[in-house]
Amino acid sequence: MIKIAPSILSADFADLGRDIQRVSSADWLHVDVMDGCFVPNITIGVPVVQSIRKHTDMFLDVHLMIEKPARYIEAFARAGADLLSVHLEADHPTGIAEALKKMEACRVKKAVALRPITKAEAVLPYLEGLDLVLVMTVEPGFGGQAFMEDQLNTVRRVRELIEQYNPACRLEVDGGIGPKTASAVIAAGADTLVAGSAVYGADDPAAAIAALREG
Repeated sequence: MIKIAPSILSADFADLGRDIQRVSSADWLHVDVMDGCFVPNITIGVPVVQSIRKHTDMFLDVHLMIEKPARYIEAFARAGADLLSVHLEADHPTGIAEALKKMEACRVKKAVALRPITKAEAVLPYLEGLDLVLVMTVEPGFGGQAFMEDQLNTVRRVRELIEQYNPACRLEVDGGIGPKTASAVIAAGADTLVAGSAVYGADDPAAAIAALREG
């Protein structure tokens, strides 16, 4: 089943509660956390996730675009995240393993994310223990970027690895997802789509979510 996870990066932060309700027909809510170090932008942190959790029972898919993410796993889990994804490029492999171990202890779903510069095979040391792999189809850091067509090869390869080593693992794609690209990433093997402007920029977000789900 295809899941849609609207990204609140495209929401109106001055009226975030309203904008979360506008996408309540979605499966998940995608929360982009950026530290200004791993990526050049700064977005939100633990207090905002806590506030979101108080106002919705949606599944919170929290994407940590931060350096040395193991430092913050417990805080975001306590804040209400249901799933945490950490970038393989954000720390040494031992640090990524530590972050995943902390997710296990906190009983949140475990995910790793890949920037476009990273090969699909980088997930292999962790794949058997993951709940999700996130493939970025733009460079992380800003919303509204154009979809990178060559990342479809990465999506296909990650799907092959998932089928081989952990078929229960979901495959999420984030970046430039809209009506013209959703079908391509689904065909390549994605089952979870993050969409920001394609949902929040639509006159009818619920209709936009339904259209993306259908691919």
